[in-house]
Formats: sequence, C-alpha cells, structure tokens
Amino acid sequence: MTSTTFRTPAALRRTVRGIALNYRLSAEDRARIVLSLSETAATALNAGRPVTLTATDEAGEDGAARLTLALGLPRQDRPAATDGLPLPGEAGADGTVVWRVPLPPPRAPLTTVFPQATRAASAAPRTGEADIALLEEELRAALARADRLADEHRKLKHELAETNSGVLALYVQLEKRDEELRTAHGRTLRALEDALRPRPLHVDGLDLAVHYAPASDETPTGGDLYDWFVLPDGTVHITIVDALGHGITSTRTALTVTHAVRTLALEGHPLESIVARTDQILSPFDQSVMATLLLVRLDPATGRLSLANGSHPPALRLRADGTATYLEVRGRGIGFPLPGSERVLTTTLGPEDLLLLYTDGLTESRRDPREGEQRLVSVARAHRSRPTVDLPGAIARDMLAEALHEDDTLALAIRFRASE
Repeated sequence: MTSTTFRTPAALRRTVRGIALNYRLSAEDRARIVLSLSETAATALNAGRPVTLTATDEAGEDGAARLTLALGLPRQDRPAATDGLPLPGEAGADGTVVWRVPLPPPRAPLTTVFPQATRAASAAPRTGEADIALLEEELRAALARADRLADEHRKLKHELAETNSGVLALYVQLEKRDEELRTAHGRTLRALEDALRPRPLHVDGLDLAVHYAPASDETPTGGDLYDWFVLPDGTVHITIVDALGHGITSTRTALTVTHAVRTLALEGHPLESIVARTDQILSPFDQSVMATLLLVRLDPATGRLSLANGSHPPALRLRADGTATYLEVRGRGIGFPLPGSERVLTTTLGPEDLLLLYTDGLTESRRDPREGEQRLVSVARAHRSRPTVDLPGAIARDMLAEALHEDDTLALAIRFRASE
C-alpha cells in the first residue's frame, strides 16, 4: 500500500494517470478514473485543502487482481454520493471514497509510480506534450465509445422499427384471420341453428311467419326457439321456448325442451299437462335446465285457440277491428318451483285476426315490461296491414329501436284466414 498527499488538481491528475499507465489500464478506464478522482477532490483542492490518495493492488475474492484507490477528503468536502461520476466510487464512513478497478495482467509494482508522483506533486502544474498526447488518447477512446454506442443505437432503432413493422403486420394479419374465423364461426352456428328450426309450415287458413335475432353477432345462437307441426287431428301445435342464458348451452336447452314437448304432444298428452310433464322428464337428467314456454293449439278450420303457459310472456291477440288483448295464462316454466300451466285458455279467432307470440327480448328491452307490452300493441297495430311474412321483422325492428340492453329476440305471427 502506498499513499501520498496532494495540494493541486494537476498533481493529482498526473499521479492517477501515471498509476493507470503503470497498470496498463485501457485509455477509456484511465480517463474514467482520472476524471472521477479529479471531480471528487476538486472542491477541497480549489479551496487549498489537501487530499490524500492511497493505492493498493491485491487479489479480490474471486482471485482476480484489482487496483484499489482510496481518496481521503477533509470532513467538509466529503461527497453525499458518487453515482454521477464517470466511475462511481464507494463512500466510506471515515470520509474516504474508494474505487476498485480490475487489473489486466501482468501487473507492475506501485513503487515505480509513487516516488515519481511525489516529486511531481511539489512542482508547479504544467501540461507537457506527453500529457497532451495522453489526453488526446483518452478523448479518442471516449469518442470511439460514443461512436460505438451511437452506431448500436442506430442499429437497435432500425431493428426495433423492423420488429414493430413486422409485429404490426402480424397483428393486422391475425386480426383479419380472427375476423374471418369469427365470421365463419357465426355462419356455421347460424346454419346449425337454422337446421335445428322446423321447416316452414303451410296450412290452409293460416299465414305463419317468424323473426329471430340473437343478442349479438358474437353469439349467433341463443335460447329462443320455436317449433310448429300439425297433429293427427289437423290441429296446428306451436311451441315457443326461452331458455335461460345465451349461446350454445341455451340453444341445447331450448332444443331439448321443444323435442320433449313435441314428443308429448304427438303421443296425445293433454295440453294442460305438457308443461309439468316436460319438467318431470328433463329434471332427473339436468337440474340446471330452466326455460319458459308457451304452448298454442289452433284449429285452422274453426279458429279455435287453446293456450298453456309456463312463466312465458302472454300472446297478443289483435282482432280485425284493431282491438288488442293479451291472452294471460298463469303457470311456471321448466326448472321453476311447481312447474306447469294452471289452466288452458280457450278462445276463437275471427277471420283476419292476428296472433303474436314472442319472447321477453321483444318487450323487456325497455325500462318497464308493461311499457313494452303497451308499445307492442301500438307497433302491432301500426304494422298489421303488412303481409304476414314481413310482420314479425317489422315489429321487432320498431320494438328494438330503443332497446336498453341486448337479448335474443323471437317474434312469431299467425294470421287466421279461415279455410275455404
């Protein structure tokens, strides 16, 4: 270990530079250590207060040689931090600042440096050709490093731009593919749902038309489903089902309910028993099934109409003279407590009477369901002169124009013509 005292910045710089040269430090490391020690000691030396430099070369814990420089400063000149220096040091409790620099092999003894440095310290500060040459070498090293960093920055910026461009192109491609998949998926589901719906029904004396719209394009299938068929006695049976939820699961539930109802109806079960019987059949297999349903029987020859209900919105009857009546039947749906229709409502349609069956998405899209039912009467009256095939869609468009939330919507219109 060798130490000496310095009173001028020039002497300190010259000695530190000599030590760096002696240990064959690179020009960049030499510049960093000279600047760091000079900046740390500048306040004290410029005020005429001496500083002490202690140098030690030793092996570190990893066995590699390193140079340790400890700069002793007066109490009032001790720095609060050294993070901003070209080569940050470690501030010690005794007022010293320590730098530890790895040494390249082979290393030279300190005795070749400090005697000369001690003599130079007493001399007046001056800059010779050798000092200028060393400064230029250090400057070139700094500029070379700056150029390398600038070149790396340019390359990185270019690579980043290419990466961003590639990522953007990939994102656009993936978004396009995702949209294509969503569209194809939607078409497939809609085609599947259309395949699950019954074929158009043509019966003398009746005009039938239906409109269905899912809650959103992202869920093209839903829990609203209908079924219609002719019983052996010529009576038309219509089932309207609204299964709890949206998407494929609710579609499966609605399909299961409609198939069960169709089976029971074709087996000849009385209309008033079908809702309760359907629940008895399905609940042992899946207790999560919940659905409302409306069952309609209509004789196309006489207009005789029978309805059973399980928690479903009532059918709307619009007479030829414009008189509107909701055909209320109390009952509880599939999966509800005490399921079943409390009674069967029986009435007779007159020529040109209109019967509108629907799910709650048509009327409960407004703040008050009763308000929705009143509006449905007005809208149905406004469109009743339309061809039956266009009627459900026109009514749905008007009813949903001010919808407050999205829901599956089903509207089915029956116009009684009376068979000739």
